[in-house]
Amino acid sequence: MHPHQRQFLEAALSRDALRFGQFTLKSGRISPYFFNAGRFDSGGAMAALGQAYAHTLLESNVAFDVLFGPAYKGIPLATAVAVALAGLGRDVPLTFNRKEAKDHGEGGSLIGASLGGKRVLIVDDVITAGTAIRESIDIIRAAGGTPCGVLIALDRQERAGDSELSATDAVRSEFGIPVLAIAGLGELMQLAEGRADLAAHQQALLAYRRQYGTAP
Repeated sequence: MHPHQRQFLEAALSRDALRFGQFTLKSGRISPYFFNAGRFDSGGAMAALGQAYAHTLLESNVAFDVLFGPAYKGIPLATAVAVALAGLGRDVPLTFNRKEAKDHGEGGSLIGASLGGKRVLIVDDVITAGTAIRESIDIIRAAGGTPCGVLIALDRQERAGDSELSATDAVRSEFGIPVLAIAGLGELMQLAEGRADLAAHQQALLAYRRQYGTAP
């Protein structure tokens, strides 16, 4: 596990963004853990999250020109990544969308840098059914940009519905673009192995991965 992955997971635990127990997901599955990026709800927490995203992105060597934050959660996340990248010496443009197009002032549904002719990286928290990512890709293409990847915080690494693919694998397969995650279920299980306070949840995580997982 890379240092930035451990720091991200430990920050998520300390912010109560990552919780253990029994949680009913939208899919109906009973999960032994739940992740809510909305609990990174302070300046310091968002700065730490932005740094983790930025390190993941830079280590991937994915080529991009613009960051895109889909409304709503993606907006502060992409902003935090842009700020973190600037602090690391790379100042990149940023764009996000409105849920409803504005018909006065500057108008339109996009705010920020132009996407035309640019390689656009989507920043979000998680991928569940992939619907939000497909909508973002449609928006980017309509604006003349080229989607070049997706950057998320946590990859649950589990099959989507009856498919043998995970939601992230489905996006990779459908659009031919990389999906990067700060950490996944594998790293979460590594963390649980090394922390006495998480040991009680280790068997539940193992059982869940056996039943639904796509990663060894």
